[in-house]
Amino acid sequence: MKIGIIGAGQLGRMLALAGYPLGLEFVFLDKTADAPGGQVGDIIVGEFDDPDKLAELADCVDIVTFDVENVSASVVATITGRTRFLPPLAALEVAQDRLSEKRLFAELRIPTPDYRAIDTPEDLASAADELGFPCVLKIRRLGYDGRGQVILRTPDDLGAAWETFRGVPLILEVFVHFDREVSIVAVRSIAGETAFYPLVENVHENGILVRTMAPLQDVSLTGLARDHAKRLFDRFEYAGVLTIEFFVRNGELLANEMAPRVHNSGHWTIEGAVTSQFENHVRAILGYPLGDASAVGHCAMVNFIGTMPSLTPVLQIAGAHYHDYGKTPRPKRKLGHCTLHRSTPEKRDAALAALIEAIGQENVSKVTETG
Repeated sequence: MKIGIIGAGQLGRMLALAGYPLGLEFVFLDKTADAPGGQVGDIIVGEFDDPDKLAELADCVDIVTFDVENVSASVVATITGRTRFLPPLAALEVAQDRLSEKRLFAELRIPTPDYRAIDTPEDLASAADELGFPCVLKIRRLGYDGRGQVILRTPDDLGAAWETFRGVPLILEVFVHFDREVSIVAVRSIAGETAFYPLVENVHENGILVRTMAPLQDVSLTGLARDHAKRLFDRFEYAGVLTIEFFVRNGELLANEMAPRVHNSGHWTIEGAVTSQFENHVRAILGYPLGDASAVGHCAMVNFIGTMPSLTPVLQIAGAHYHDYGKTPRPKRKLGHCTLHRSTPEKRDAALAALIEAIGQENVSKVTETG
């Protein structure tokens, strides 16, 4: 069985690493030949929206999936008659537009922060007046890792923000004074079997995920998150991994965004769950029985952003697992990660403090006990 992956980044690479023990083969489509997936499979070099390159990929595999969302849904639709494509194209299309995403959440009774669609400077002024300051102006498409958004703190910020994003569809969201950020990684197979990883707590800096703590032992929030994921599964007749990121405010979950793919906040599952999100994604889209998604002990995942730390200091920490994606360093780029695994949250948090000291990261105080 051969799987095609649109995108050969670290997520695609980890999908292949999880699939090889199952006897699977992988081919990627990516813009560059030196993307991380090239370490573990062949890369068809081309743009994601090139129908000829997508057709070339589709014709040499049994099924196509993706590790990025910035692919043209209309172009991908041209290959759905040539081979299977999962997760469903409809889920990818909705996730590409923040406004469509928010409207779907509302339709499924999944609470979100208040928002307004923005098409003109007058829309922006009116919406900011309604939502109040601070608020967050975001491009509706292609923004990720903090890109394509700006916090508006006073009416004086409106003009410059509009000029920054002039000409692209926008959405204005109320600024959420949250208690914590969490996410759930869930998976559904083509046979309808489902599995849910534990809810986890995430720490972002400048819009980029820097740490994940797993599991978050909150029965009420976990139940709510699973219910929301089930509604999305049913809406799309979903197959594959689906991630939803939430703000927690006063015991309430507010959906921020969804990702119809394997996710950075699920990297801990490679060492910290019975079956990783990557293996379960492959199992799900091929119709194999899903693996156990239970956590094994307590984990912390730390992203390496901009530069890679020296290997030796990290490996001196017992239970540390070092992942180097083989990417060229540049500011704000995710180059690798480390997962720490311990039997108790106290031991995990102590190991995390040692890791942060070893790699030179600051703000240890941001680490929150998750139990």
